[in-house]
This record gives sequence, C-alpha cells and structure tokens, in this order.
Amino acid sequence: MSKLSRATQAVRKPKAGGVIWTILQAGQSMSRPPLGPIKKGIPLPTKIFVKPDRTFEIKIGQPKVFYFLKAAAGIENGARQIGKEVAGLVNLKHVYEIARVKAEDNAFARQDVPLSSVVRSVIGSAHSLDIRVVKDLSSEELAAFQKERATFLEAQKEADLAAQAEAAKK
Repeated sequence: MSKLSRATQAVRKPKAGGVIWTILQAGQSMSRPPLGPIKKGIPLPTKIFVKPDRTFEIKIGQPKVFYFLKAAAGIENGARQIGKEVAGLVNLKHVYEIARVKAEDNAFARQDVPLSSVVRSVIGSAHSLDIRVVKDLSSEELAAFQKERATFLEAQKEADLAAQAEAAKK
C-alpha cells in the first residue's frame, strides 16, 4: 500500500451507522418517552438504529418469555440444579396469557405462527427454567409450594456458607 493511499484512508471520515442491541432496565433512563414511563425494573430488549447522519431511532421490544414466567411463578431465579428441583409453578392459564402477549412480538408475528405453537414454546421455556406447568393451581397449593421452596433455598444457602467456611479453612 502506497503512502498516498494510506493517507487518504486516514483522512476519510468514518461512516456512522449500524444497529446497537441492548437490554435496558425500564424506568432507569433519564429521558422522556419512550423509555421513561415504563414500569421500573422490567428488562426490555432494545434496538438502537444509528443512521449515517448521526440521528438514531429506538425500537423497544417486549420483555423476554423468561421474565413473564418468573413473574407468574413468583420467583427471582430458576433452579440451581437443572432437572433435580422445581423452581416454581404456573398453570395453563398463565402460559396462555404469556403466549397471547408473545404472539404479538415481531419474531412470531412475521412468521404467522399459530398460538398453539407459541404456547408450546412458552411451555418449553418454562421447562428450561425448571418451572412446572400444571393444569389447575389453587392458591393454597401455591402457598404451600412457595413455603417449601423458601425452606429449601434457605437450606441451600446455609450449605453454601458452610462450604465457603470449610474452603477458607484450607
């Protein structure tokens, strides 16, 4: 490469443009709508399209299926040992409502996916989080499960602390 061509490349302006993919926590931005008035703490997939004239366009998507499933099950995280414990319970009514919301998402709407396929997709996501999908779920059953789960998580936490203390001794 000659000195002249290197110099012209160095002088040439870089082209601005492209797409930035990120997940924003709603309500934590200092801007006006569309980012400001959304419920605080919801993770929203966001695309920021940067145009060559350095303007931008923001497209905010719906929360991921995992967020809806965790909210419906009343949990913060999935199971620690996948396949060996149940992290939460949701009934088919919850799954159907989540599927109705997600069916409007661009990924499903573009492909004209039937609602039954979206429901199966949501059930698959629930299984990957170790959330059990049940046909009927009473509030008593849910309360009993959540109480049992809380004692299980507390026992896990104590075991982890004991293991850390043992490792610190060595």
